[in-house]
Amino acid sequence: MQCNKMNQLPMNYSAGRSTMKASSSITTTRTWAPCIIALLSLLHLQRHEMQPCHAFTLPCTPRTLSSLSSSTSLSSSTNSNILNPLKQGSTCALVTPFLPNGQIDEPSLRSLLKFHKDNNTQGLCVLGTTAEASLLSMQERRTVLEIVVSEVKNKIPILVGTGAINPNDVKSMTQQALDLGADANLVVTPPYIKPPQRALCKFFSDIADCGLPLVVYNVPGRTGVDFKPESIAAIADHELIVGVKEATGDLERVAQIRALTKEKLQSLNQNQLLLYSGDDATEAQFVLNGGDGCISVTANVAPLQMSQMMQYALESNTEEAMKINASLEKIHENIFVESNPIPAKWGLKRMRLISFAYCRPPLCELDKQYYELIEETLREGGITLD
Repeated sequence: MQCNKMNQLPMNYSAGRSTMKASSSITTTRTWAPCIIALLSLLHLQRHEMQPCHAFTLPCTPRTLSSLSSSTSLSSSTNSNILNPLKQGSTCALVTPFLPNGQIDEPSLRSLLKFHKDNNTQGLCVLGTTAEASLLSMQERRTVLEIVVSEVKNKIPILVGTGAINPNDVKSMTQQALDLGADANLVVTPPYIKPPQRALCKFFSDIADCGLPLVVYNVPGRTGVDFKPESIAAIADHELIVGVKEATGDLERVAQIRALTKEKLQSLNQNQLLLYSGDDATEAQFVLNGGDGCISVTANVAPLQMSQMMQYALESNTEEAMKINASLEKIHENIFVESNPIPAKWGLKRMRLISFAYCRPPLCELDKQYYELIEETLREGGITLD
């Protein structure tokens, strides 16, 4: 797959703002001009479309602590022309609600998005593992993205999962996310095939070249490969690699990544990568250790508590952060009593935020033996149930 070069225009950064500008345009007229003009225009367009994604380079871009210092105008996006910076704090790994026939439950999706707007969620990660994205078609991904953009664009930053084994599929999904108004993409190390570190470095750099700010997702428990801190440091100077989601549960990773990237990024006048925890059980300590936030499954059912906990952790208020974390520990644990997102969906249904707890095969709904456990867990976490 080749990225659409008409959607990848040079970024000119000025006063903290990055604006996409076309260097040229193709003007068509409704006159009886010679056919050769139309032919030359077509050839010009084809020349742009045939350039491979990795051939495109961007000028060096200062990265702020919030990924990019301010909004970036994307004149080529079809549904939105603003690229909003990712934030520190709590990002929810959002589920995709389905009807019992397996179709996307659009009203429930809108209900969830309103729930997060009302409860101070700092970011939304859609079409990731928790969203059952590997079971969605490109048209279904479009449906989800269009709804998300229409409901929360310019209110909550939109991080879109675009990971897959095949880099061409990753590029196709990244291009779609860019076109539809996503603010950044989350790209997992290709699962199952275990690429060596040098191949992973090239993979992430090539995907970042497609023009959308990228967060690296390292979850060796699912993929079978660990993207090492040294490898993260090797690609940290790419202006569109803006963060890392670390789901190893290894709290030492924060200090390791910071130490390996600090001098390199300072020499380029770039601030540090955003570091997100992807492990609910350790995310409070992760941020207290110097991380920037979390991408959380727990935040599906407890967004306000997660937002407050992250804020305290970012302020180095250990006592208050750990106090909230203690109240959420059972959720952190039991929301994974069966494969994610099975318990989370059942919990959301019990909270009357979605209509059905349906998960697409090969997943299924929560086993009845866990109903009481999840109910008790939600109540212990301060969640009121009817």
